[in-house]
Amino acid sequence: MADIQSSIPLKFGGEPLGVDRARRMRWTATGLLVAMGALFFTTHGLSHGSVSAHPAWGYVNAFAEAAMVGGLADWFAVTALFRHPLGLPIPHTAIIPSNKDRIADTMAQFLRENFLTPAVVARRMAGMNVARAIGDFLAVSPQDEGADTRSRITGGAAELLAEVLESLDPDRLGNQVRSGLGRQLSKIEVSPLAGRMLENTMADQRHMPLINGFVRWAGLTLEDNEETVRTIIHERVNGVMRWAGLDKTISSNVLDGLYKLLAEVLVDPEHPLRGKIEEGLKELANDLRNDPETRQRVEDMKNDLLENPAVAEWWMGVWERIRQSMIRRARDPNSELGNDMRVGLSDLGEALKQDARLQTQINRFARRTAVGIATRYGSEIVTLVSETVKRWDATTITGRIESAVGRDLQFIRVNGTIVGGLVGMTLHFIVSFL
Repeated sequence: MADIQSSIPLKFGGEPLGVDRARRMRWTATGLLVAMGALFFTTHGLSHGSVSAHPAWGYVNAFAEAAMVGGLADWFAVTALFRHPLGLPIPHTAIIPSNKDRIADTMAQFLRENFLTPAVVARRMAGMNVARAIGDFLAVSPQDEGADTRSRITGGAAELLAEVLESLDPDRLGNQVRSGLGRQLSKIEVSPLAGRMLENTMADQRHMPLINGFVRWAGLTLEDNEETVRTIIHERVNGVMRWAGLDKTISSNVLDGLYKLLAEVLVDPEHPLRGKIEEGLKELANDLRNDPETRQRVEDMKNDLLENPAVAEWWMGVWERIRQSMIRRARDPNSELGNDMRVGLSDLGEALKQDARLQTQINRFARRTAVGIATRYGSEIVTLVSETVKRWDATTITGRIESAVGRDLQFIRVNGTIVGGLVGMTLHFIVSFL
């Protein structure tokens, strides 16, 4: 009952607005009926008690008498719809409370036959361009009237995204994402893909920068570890050479030779060492694709990497940073996320407006979806309506219907009073000339 009453519009005082307006109109109709009664008794003596009375009083009295009768009859009819008049259990009164179950079934049957049949839904949807309507709404420019509404939709979607990301368990969601990625990666054989990628890279000469980078890295590494190289050479030579100081000469010559070799490889695209490196890469690409032993080693390395706890910990850190970044961007009104969403909505709207083929596909999908819902869930919907109305008590359903149409019913009383008076005055006029 609280749900039903909450759906009625409320004034600031908390009283249902429809009930208040119906009450005022009921007092107006009742006041008019009382006024007709007072006018009847006041003019009755003037129209019948004195010979010298003006004939107009007869018309006034006839008007008041018929208006009072008409007003009482309509009061009885309107009251009988919702309750027993004067509390008397007169047959065929309190019609709505007494027949609420039959009303519920009738409403459900009406809804089923006129709204939720597949033929009716398909016919109604056939004349609707749902895609074009959505496109007109989404393709609103910032200067147009509907732009603020679309901004609120975008802001609401961004806030909903942020709340969803906050409400989900970060560890659980991160583990689920990691497990999903792991399952997909475990199904993919990495070795042939890597082999084809390496072959395509070498065919397009895109491996040259990689070799150059490797050579530069080797030179920098050698430069950073010169003392280590000198120490190794010093420890490996015999005592006589160390006593003669030849170990330092050998170390310098070795380092100079290595620097020279790396420099020659770097500047000479045709250097033999480059050829050896390329031959090694080609052999590796072939083994990755065709050598079962190499492919198995790569797969074992992949599985070991996926099962490594350090990788799992690294992924959780990456995922948490992504999640927090998305939350901040969604909550920030000046971030690019909102602008990207607005631009995306606008582009989608323009596509829906301009692309007739896309409109046809979307409209067909919407029509089929609506017909499917009506076919599959139509019975459940009308049953829900019927059972909901049946669960309402007599007071609830009476107040609900009276708040919706009570004001119009009071107008019937007013009209009945006025029309009855006019009919009575007309009959008095006819009788006067007979």
